[in-house]
Amino acid sequence: MIQPIQIRPISTKREKQQFIAFANNLYKDCPYYCPPLWLDEMNTFDPKANPSLEVCDMQMWMAYRGQQPVGRIAAFINRIANQHWNVQRVRFGWMDFIDDMEVSHALLDTVAAWGKEHGMKEMNGPVGLTDWDHEGLLLQGYEYLAPMASLYNFPYYVQHLEHYGLTKEADWIEYQITAPQQVPERVHRMAQIVAQRSHLRIDDVRSGKELSNKYGLQFMDVLDAAYHQLYNFQPMTPRQKAHYRDMYFPLVNFDFAAIVVNETNEIVGVGVGMPDIAQALRKCQGKLFPFGWWHLLRALHSKHFEVFNLLLIAVRPDYRDKGVNSLIFDKIIPSFNKYGVKLIETTSMLETNHKVLANFEEYDKIQHKRRRAYIKDI
Repeated sequence: MIQPIQIRPISTKREKQQFIAFANNLYKDCPYYCPPLWLDEMNTFDPKANPSLEVCDMQMWMAYRGQQPVGRIAAFINRIANQHWNVQRVRFGWMDFIDDMEVSHALLDTVAAWGKEHGMKEMNGPVGLTDWDHEGLLLQGYEYLAPMASLYNFPYYVQHLEHYGLTKEADWIEYQITAPQQVPERVHRMAQIVAQRSHLRIDDVRSGKELSNKYGLQFMDVLDAAYHQLYNFQPMTPRQKAHYRDMYFPLVNFDFAAIVVNETNEIVGVGVGMPDIAQALRKCQGKLFPFGWWHLLRALHSKHFEVFNLLLIAVRPDYRDKGVNSLIFDKIIPSFNKYGVKLIETTSMLETNHKVLANFEEYDKIQHKRRRAYIKDI
């Protein structure tokens, strides 16, 4: 006799650990899955550690058949984002499940019911508490290793979500680019023209501490302004800006960071990437101890690596269409040859964001991944 599905809310530290472990266990035999950093996941669900929970309501659940865990999901209401977009939306993410429609539908029904209890009119996902979290169901590219900054899911997830009645709201695409070993002449020439015409320069900052000391939260202010109109954007609070700065700046190798400033020393454009650390996370299963920290530090500080993750490029709106991106590429590309980089993995880019996609027309690339966020009235 098949036991019925039970949906149990998650609240204690031990339950949150089981919630995180479920995905790692589900994908333990998948060579393309990248485990998240365990500490980061725990902090994400900790109101004391994650300032995003100051602006979000959140609930987590796990699905069981008897004592066997068979699925998980988290739901959140981002009050600032809902106000920004004038919607009444409950988001869902961290959704993983066995290939059983009863399980996936029970999880989604739970989110819909919770959302309606809180006055929401539509459900949206898979996305995060904010647009800084992992988002987008993988539709294409299952045979490629997932970078640290992206979701991975089995192909059957698509059928489950669409059978439930969720429909496309937004798609992202990702490129895999053959790393150029020198700056294309047109890009270099454009960078020189832009620097002279718009009185811009690259500030050769060498550490996160130096960047913070010189510019405070300006880096995060530029991201906030640049991404203002992008899908599911939430204007960051000061605490969120400081949180993300303190989380990510120490990880950056500034050979792969470009800080563009104007004549009054204001940051107007940024570009950042890092070595791909997915294999290091796989080796330690996302845990720093006892030896995970060694694998991660070795990957982050390697002097030779083949795969590079381009994490973000952002330009302040008043400097858009001035060619600032050429300065960013002119700064970063020479380091590819220095470190032996062969491939560049871009982060997810909205398929409708043609200006961002145009940045890569110059390069040898394939569009190898596609992701989707779904929507449904509840």
